Amino acid sequence: MAKSSTKGTKNDTNSAVYKMNYMGKEIEVERSCKFDINGFDKKQIVEWYKLMHLGRKLDEKAALYLKMAKGWSYHAPFAGHDGIQLALGLSFRQGKDFLFPYYRDMLTSLAGGISPEEIILNGLSKDTDVAGGGRHMSNHFAKPSIRIQNVSSCTGNHSLHAAGVARAIKKLGTDEVAISSNGESACSEGYYWEAVNVACLEKLPVIFVIQNNKYGISVPLIDQTANQQVSDNYSGMKDLKIINCDGRDPFDSYRAMQDAIKYVQSGAGPAMVHADCDRVGSHSNSDRHELYRSPEELESVKRRDPLMQLRYLILDNKFATEKELLDIEEENKKTIFAAADKAEAAPNADGSTYTQFVIPRGLAEKGDNTETPIDPDAPKISFIEAINKTLKEEFRANPKTFLWGQDIGKGGVFNVVKGMPEEFTKNRVFNAPIAEDCIVGTANGFSRFDKDIRVVVEGAEFADYFWPAMEQLIECSHDYWRTRGQFAPNVVIRLASGGYIQGGLYHSQNLEAVFATQPGIRIVNPSFADDAVGLLRNAIRSEGTTIFLEPKFLYNFKNAYAPTPDENFIVPFGSAKIRKPGKDLTIVTYGNATHISLLAAEELEKESISAEVIDLRSIAPWDKETVFESVKKTSRLLVAHEDRVVGGFGGEISSVVTEELFRYLDAPVLRVGSKNTPVGFAKSYESAILLNKDDVKEAAKKLTKF
Repeated sequence: MAKSSTKGTKNDTNSAVYKMNYMGKEIEVERSCKFDINGFDKKQIVEWYKLMHLGRKLDEKAALYLKMAKGWSYHAPFAGHDGIQLALGLSFRQGKDFLFPYYRDMLTSLAGGISPEEIILNGLSKDTDVAGGGRHMSNHFAKPSIRIQNVSSCTGNHSLHAAGVARAIKKLGTDEVAISSNGESACSEGYYWEAVNVACLEKLPVIFVIQNNKYGISVPLIDQTANQQVSDNYSGMKDLKIINCDGRDPFDSYRAMQDAIKYVQSGAGPAMVHADCDRVGSHSNSDRHELYRSPEELESVKRRDPLMQLRYLILDNKFATEKELLDIEEENKKTIFAAADKAEAAPNADGSTYTQFVIPRGLAEKGDNTETPIDPDAPKISFIEAINKTLKEEFRANPKTFLWGQDIGKGGVFNVVKGMPEEFTKNRVFNAPIAEDCIVGTANGFSRFDKDIRVVVEGAEFADYFWPAMEQLIECSHDYWRTRGQFAPNVVIRLASGGYIQGGLYHSQNLEAVFATQPGIRIVNPSFADDAVGLLRNAIRSEGTTIFLEPKFLYNFKNAYAPTPDENFIVPFGSAKIRKPGKDLTIVTYGNATHISLLAAEELEKESISAEVIDLRSIAPWDKETVFESVKKTSRLLVAHEDRVVGGFGGEISSVVTEELFRYLDAPVLRVGSKNTPVGFAKSYESAILLNKDDVKEAAKKLTKF
């Protein structure tokens, strides 16, 4: 572990108390001037004061908009964080480094390159807001065009994105730096620890900035973390350089940031800058901090206000006169007024455009004639071989394709990626920690480096273990919408799902219905080897996030074999396939249930019941057109899936068909699936609980007799 500390040195001058206006209230400020300005010239110091004062005026303007009910429905003032935020923003190189600010980082964003007008546009949720046109919460500042990232309201989760893009920086051999900024309370989140851990493990060029103001809304630091100096929690991390600084002091903070940048660019590992700050105001506009903070404490933090301390330092050292500072302050006020006038005149966010930028268009979607015929005499390929073959072909085609997950180094737990670590080296195909949120979160971050990158991850060894990653999946689902098309995580999440392998509680789950509730992600679930090829290729080549479900029972199931497609074969998203024509009823299915339904249909045929079996192949989007055409013909619909009936995706299909095709139906829509219980391990439990051929047959007979 590398560890150092920078601290401000005392520069005693006249000690006195002065009055100033803060957020419309008169407060007393102690004139202590403890900032260490060694190495900084007076011109730079005055320029920094101008920028710090401009930021504070913006902060006050935000509070005023709230009082006027004109905007900024959420506002978290930054006063007391001035030093570290100024230093952080000035250390960031616009258009080169990757900056992940958090919701209190107004001055960081201003110093980093977001203009006062752009900040106000965000606060007022205007259509021209560069962060996302009013789609994200106010006080969430971003400018993707210069690489200030649009981050979540889920505090701290962008730490994984920063680690992910730092991984891309290292693997692609460039000199950018990733910076993740957070408050101290976000460091209690598990995913924050995962980010620091993976950054240390891989010696990634990322700086974790902790702005410690001692409160998580109303929760004091002592109630939520083991060490009051939060960086001490990470003191055992190998290769992590920890730098502690005074976050009120811009000069001490700047030295800390430059020290951190120098260290991470050396390749020695990540850095952590812990900035000791004050929270002068409430957590946010909805917080009454006087209910949990003593008057003495509130008075104390106000007395050492960083802005006024810098002002006094300039005057005491005669770097500028009182009049010169007043002129600067007046100029800043005019700048704010001019920016506000422009921003207020800008068009409001247009809610009617809500359907735009939900997910990027896939390379091939229903209606695109891309599913070319396959030579029926071509050698047959298994489901598992199809996935392996396609991955290798896509990795050869695009050198910016990467793969990681658990047990990847040995070829995956099912040997799906066998041979890939050897052919493409550990630089592109490698093991990840057993931390599913980290796997998906770093994939999101990695894909931010440039649009040509494609990341494929095994989200978990089994789909059943994916639940910790749901937090990061949610991020992937609305990044494109939230940024209004400025960023989409180009990530394919592979998951071995389903049962019939006697796997029990944690090796038999189906998650597609849960995933389908989230707009902004594609979900595909092939039943045959050729579709596995076509859908996986489409997923990798398309922008946006796709969940690729692999029914693991089918890996070597003979009925899932298919003739080998060529290297350009693509199956469009949202395009179902009729596996068996029929006239008496329609069975809509996918995955393992496709084969069960086909077996049932063969036996039904012997009883003079003609069932049309439709394999959806895609869950999101799903092919309503093909299903509707079939139902209009048969007038009966049975939905069969392996997932539980309760809450299963069949409920969505049933509802849509009932709403839109009621007049064509001669019977109620029926659903069959697994029982509404966990899946037991003993074979007798699995047989009793999971969907089987008889379930489909009995439901089909019931439907035809109605």
